[in-house]
Amino acid sequence: MEDSITALPKEINVTTYNLALIGFGGVNRALAELIRDEPQRFASLGFELRVVAITDLAFGSLVQGDGIDLAAVLAMPRGSSFDGLPGGSSDPRNEEVIKNSPADIVVEATFTSPIDGEPAVSHVKWAIESGRHVVTTNKGPVALHGTQLSKLAANNGVRFEYEGAVMSGTPVIRLAHKMLGGLELNAVQGILNGTSNYVLGRMEAGLHLDEAIAEAQALGYAEADPTADIGGSDVRLKVAILANELLGATIHPNDVETTGIQDIKSDDVAQALTGGFRWKLIGEARRESDGSITASVQPIALPADHPLAGISGATNAVSFTTDLLGAVTVSGPGAGRVETAYALISDIIAVDEFAKGAVRA
Repeated sequence: MEDSITALPKEINVTTYNLALIGFGGVNRALAELIRDEPQRFASLGFELRVVAITDLAFGSLVQGDGIDLAAVLAMPRGSSFDGLPGGSSDPRNEEVIKNSPADIVVEATFTSPIDGEPAVSHVKWAIESGRHVVTTNKGPVALHGTQLSKLAANNGVRFEYEGAVMSGTPVIRLAHKMLGGLELNAVQGILNGTSNYVLGRMEAGLHLDEAIAEAQALGYAEADPTADIGGSDVRLKVAILANELLGATIHPNDVETTGIQDIKSDDVAQALTGGFRWKLIGEARRESDGSITASVQPIALPADHPLAGISGATNAVSFTTDLLGAVTVSGPGAGRVETAYALISDIIAVDEFAKGAVRA
């Protein structure tokens, strides 16, 4: 009788990554909660995450090389300060913490100007120049300085990852790079702002623009000042990222011709519906026949058979125009604290793959 052999599970080599969370608002707090509550999620991927530094305009800064007690800091009420805790200060000390903390990965999720990308651009540069990987959800530094920052990261042997800058946790950039290989990508069209899409949907139900905006604000979909969403400037940044990242363009957001939905009337929406069309705010980058790249943001009445016409509510979607498959469309949440935190996780996975690949090489 043959001996039976029981297969033993292979030992998993788990790497520990030290994180510095720059900004401790909704997204980074959601990431901290996942690290606290679901360590097995990361262990199954072959790594564990330990937060060793946090900076925040409200709380100040906290650096503890052996790991921060996340349960304790997450329980701290707004208005309190890290001052008085070991390694704590009421001063955010962003530059000092980024450059000198024992972090392997800097997680950048601060409120940032769409005009110059600050303070996130400086945070990213400090981290990269200090030999640290960076993952960020910020659109500004990617849209305005993405190429330069990626080159700086390559020169310093680290990664600069930013999947969440376009569609929150819904993978767009990484999906296109990994899943659309071998295809010629000629255009990218997207519904890239959930607020404007929700507003247009409510106008289809008979609300006027200002009424739909007020409802979106009450539900938390729109900011107190909805100008960036309604006027199209939020989508403009995302279109620049997609054009540069996926079509090889060198477009500045100012090069993207932009028109928002502020002039769309309820009658326009009703008339379009009658004819089988739906108004959508569409961000688009397209490769022209001469090889040039054009980019725009504008409201368009789409026919019912268009792949983006059926995207409703605060959902986002992107449709890739390819040579062999035609239109390939992906949709999913374009906002949300947990959803955006997942984008950071996907970026950390990419950093882990790079680090382990670099070791093997």
